[in-house]
Parts: sequence; C-alpha cells; structure tokens
Amino acid sequence: MRFDPPRPRSDEERILPLINIVFLLLIFFMVAGKLAATDPLEIDPPQSALESEAGPRELLVLLDAEGRLALDGKVMEESALKAALQKRLSEDEIRIRLKADGRAEATRVVALMELLQDAGAQKVKLLTVAAGG
Repeated sequence: MRFDPPRPRSDEERILPLINIVFLLLIFFMVAGKLAATDPLEIDPPQSALESEAGPRELLVLLDAEGRLALDGKVMEESALKAALQKRLSEDEIRIRLKADGRAEATRVVALMELLQDAGAQKVKLLTVAAGG
C-alpha cells in the first residue's frame, strides 16, 4: 500500500484559525462590553485621611411614553408611588431624579412633578440628554 507524502501546510493555513478566533473575540467584546464616556481631563483627586459623609440618597422615578410609572425599578400605580414616596421622604434627606420619556405628554410630566412635590420632595431633577449627542 502506497501513501502520498504529506504536503507541507502553508503559513496561511496555520494562521487562519488564529485570525478567526481574534475576530470572534473582537465581536464578543463589542457586543458584551459597555462603553462609558470618559472625562475630558485626567484628574487624580487628593487623598483624605477622614472618611466623608455619604451625601443624600437619590430615588429614580421613571415615566414612559404610555404614562407608566416606576420607582427604583419597580413598576407601580400613581397612588402607590405617592404613598411610597411619602414614606421614604419622611425618613431622610432624599433627592428625586425624574427620567421621563421624550415622547411622554408634557402635561403628564408636569402633573408627575406636582405629585412629587405633594409627596414631600424638596428638589426634583428632570434628567435630559444633550441635543446632538
């Protein structure tokens, strides 16, 4: 029985699996990774020997385009939201951030801000995104 001598593999055949793996890893990290905005200046803050007090806590209130509400990730009705806010706002100094969908009705956003003030919120921040970015 006669066998043909094995032909030598070219360098291209040896490197092709490596290129495939590199591109698969690149695609994986592009899909799974999270891009975060970086500060325009590199800042190294000074160190302190004392621990600083924690600032006031913040609550996040969400309003979607259909008018549904959520408080810290929990979807709830308007009455339940007001009750939960009254309970939490009586405990401590808490800031409220309102993140409303851009398609939500403006009257609904204003009514929600009034509800937050009625519940005892001193300051309400309306979160927005800069135009063109």
